[in-house]
Amino acid sequence: MHCPFCRHPDSRVVDSRTSDDGSSIRRRRQCPSCHRRFTTIETASLSVVKRSGATEPFSREKIANGVRKACQGRPVSEDDLALLAQKVEENLRTAGSAEIDAYEIGLAILGPLRELDEVAYLRFASVYQAFDSLEDFETAISGLRAEHVEGRDADGRVTGSAGPS
Repeated sequence: MHCPFCRHPDSRVVDSRTSDDGSSIRRRRQCPSCHRRFTTIETASLSVVKRSGATEPFSREKIANGVRKACQGRPVSEDDLALLAQKVEENLRTAGSAEIDAYEIGLAILGPLRELDEVAYLRFASVYQAFDSLEDFETAISGLRAEHVEGRDADGRVTGSAGPS
């Protein structure tokens, strides 16, 4: 890292801290030549590969906007949407890839959205997975009902008693 004051080609990291949302690292650095301190912020880039083959930077706001439409009229707050977008980004980043296919992002949205609101989940899934018959809806609803009967959440974790054991 070049010193922004004297352009010395090296610096020493004095302190590192992760941002609250975990998306960046703040590093306090000191130049060994002029001894001045400066701060850098490091973020890992995440790119989306669109169907057309074009790439663009990942955007939490686009996630929230896409899900917002499915949540119209539902008891879902802006904070809920922001948390969902953060969860999706964290899940995608754990995959370790710098480029994510747009289709994979849609798949990553489905789980957290199902946990947030099942009606919004069905709305989003019907468009995203191109439901084209009543049977598609019935299959999705049957899956949700089976989770409730089994006493499991969207990730398959046991949520409580589902009957006598």
